[in-house]
Amino acid sequence: MSNGRVVTLGEIMLRLKSPGFERFFQQPSLEATFGGGEGNVALSLANFGLDVAFVTALPQNPIADACIRFLRGYGIDTSLIQRQGERMGIYFLEAGANQRPSNVVYDRANSAISEAAPADFDWDRVFDGAGWFHITGITPALSESAADLSLHAVQTAKEKGVTVSCDYNYRNKLWKYGKSAPEVMGELVKFVDVGIANEEDCQRSLGVSLSEGDWQSGVESGELDTGRYQALAEKMFRTFPNLRYQAITLRESFSASHNGWSACLYDGREFTVSRRYDITDIVDRVGGGDSFAAGLIYGLHSGMAAEDAPNFAAAASCLKHSISGDANLVTLAEVNRLMGGDASGRVQR
Repeated sequence: MSNGRVVTLGEIMLRLKSPGFERFFQQPSLEATFGGGEGNVALSLANFGLDVAFVTALPQNPIADACIRFLRGYGIDTSLIQRQGERMGIYFLEAGANQRPSNVVYDRANSAISEAAPADFDWDRVFDGAGWFHITGITPALSESAADLSLHAVQTAKEKGVTVSCDYNYRNKLWKYGKSAPEVMGELVKFVDVGIANEEDCQRSLGVSLSEGDWQSGVESGELDTGRYQALAEKMFRTFPNLRYQAITLRESFSASHNGWSACLYDGREFTVSRRYDITDIVDRVGGGDSFAAGLIYGLHSGMAAEDAPNFAAAASCLKHSISGDANLVTLAEVNRLMGGDASGRVQR
């Protein structure tokens, strides 16, 4: 679908998680790693062998230094990161199990990226050699300046002929600065080629739905009618005629530990549904959507057929549920093996 490097822009945070499936401070320790939507996508794509750059703002301190070393360790170009601002965002995670859901607590107000402005970045340099740009609905939710930054980024990408993807990613805990998600995202998505959503994002982020609560009844019952999602994708195309693809992930939440997982892709003509995975004993589902987005970007960017790309993305994301941390630490070979039907989990010798 495009050539050139992939660029992602957004916030990466310090992730502090209670050990295993324990409650917050059940014991006096937290596991420290790094994570955030667009950074997770960048890491997955670098793992798949693509040339990837991650753009953000981070303060000048040892925690941010460690984060940059973490990204570089996976082959991500960090040279576009601006070192400015006073703090790095933090999120706390308590992993759910069985009927107890996971819980996220954000501590990211006034983070460096939330205070960054379009003028802080050299956009000619950001998009030099770029063929694909990815952003999410999380960054515009942080602050009005972050929303301005996000809109400027997608507008500039389109002016430069770069393919733009956006995971709409509605985060109810973040939209606090006075503007609604549809008000902001409705403008941003006008510049998007590849839209990515889960059951609720079209409705909550963009105000596009078939009827109120459609997504919720399906998720809570553990039953999803793919015909309804085809109708939703078609409505997205009518609302945003600039779209070339609309992907929707289909998660059936039987419990925090047991999900059904599949996805669909609509290109304005054909509606494709991926293989469905029954995922039991989930290790960590945070980053599952990002791993799907990365798989879809890889598939379309590398020239996969429209019917193959959602299968690759669903397989990549299925594997992420077995890995602790935000990042999907899987290889192309592992994704292709699962996509090819080998779901046995047998030891590879």
